[in-house]
Amino acid sequence: MAVSGDDLHRALTAVARVPRLLVASDFDGTIAPIVSNPADAAPIPAAAAALAALATLPFTDAALISGRALRDLRALSGAPADVHLVGSHGSEFDAGFLDAIDEPAKALLARLEQTMTALTERYPGSTVEIKPISVAFHVRNAAPEHAQRALDDALNAVQDFDIHVTEGKAVREFAVIDTDKGEALDRLRESSDASAVVFFGDDVTDEKAFARLAEDDIGVKVGPGQTLARYRVDSPDDVATALSVLLHARR
Repeated sequence: MAVSGDDLHRALTAVARVPRLLVASDFDGTIAPIVSNPADAAPIPAAAAALAALATLPFTDAALISGRALRDLRALSGAPADVHLVGSHGSEFDAGFLDAIDEPAKALLARLEQTMTALTERYPGSTVEIKPISVAFHVRNAAPEHAQRALDDALNAVQDFDIHVTEGKAVREFAVIDTDKGEALDRLRESSDASAVVFFGDDVTDEKAFARLAEDDIGVKVGPGQTLARYRVDSPDDVATALSVLLHARR
């Protein structure tokens, strides 16, 4: 069971003393509150500032790992160049990513878009988000009594597609390339030669990252729900506080 409060404060203060530190976080629901319109999401200023400041410290790396397309993550987060940005659940590390997708994958992506868009006509309030390698079907603004049925219909509609499905909060995402936040975190750890990692996340997709954490690492779950993280906080405001504690201790 995840713990919080003073235990987390002590853990952050201790991990701040390691030789090389990697601090990574999800975006939506973690440093940015969940909003009805995804385009309106914005990071809590204190959280964004602390993460940016951590990225400038010696032997310290900071990153955002999000299900958002990289272009959207860059625009919405406003993160400086010092903060590594990883989009599409770990698949987008650079601007040239699209060149790696072959023509069959692009054709499959177009079929996914068409299929999910048709479903929005049946379920008012549902929306489709198009990403470089996936299509996300959102039901956050659909009628609550129809939301689960809409998600199930979306899954049934692509049973014959050769795709990878990711479950999230009020969303199902269908990708033409396999993606994993855990692998992304491993890649960042390797490139930064981190002695320890601190990772914040709120969604079921973040559990893949929590699963990759080692004994000396710190995983922080935001909000309710089962988790592999050892620590828990209630809200993005608490993440901002935790990042500030880490920044102060690291300095």
